[in-house]
Amino acid sequence: QVQLVESGGGLVQAGGSLQLSCGWSVSGATFNIDTMSWYRENLPNQRELVASLDIRGMEKYAEAVKGRATISRDNTMNRFYLQIHNMKLVDTDEYLCKVDGVEDMGQGPRSVGYWGQGTQVTVSS
Repeated sequence: QVQLVESGGGLVQAGGSLQLSCGWSVSGATFNIDTMSWYRENLPNQRELVASLDIRGMEKYAEAVKGRATISRDNTMNRFYLQIHNMKLVDTDEYLCKVDGVEDMGQGPRSVGYWGQGTQVTVSS
């Protein structure tokens, strides 16, 4: 019922900057978002939270990106971003966006989480 699409991945030079974008759309339901998140996955099914932002403005960051990363939201669109400065080789990963909230498909509200398909980020020296 919620579809997410990431953009902005690719090859990035070490020391440079990266901005990922995640847009989401809703069909067949109402959806009230609570949290927007970015994860990265080095190994299958081993996902690490990179950054999150909830509707109250609370931000969380992984230790590995603290001071270098910013998660932000476009309040006029169903879209949010992850910007990382001073990219490092260890930032090479598959990045996934995720939204959590409450949806109602006509049978009452329920808590849900939806994932994007993932986008590869590779940092070169």
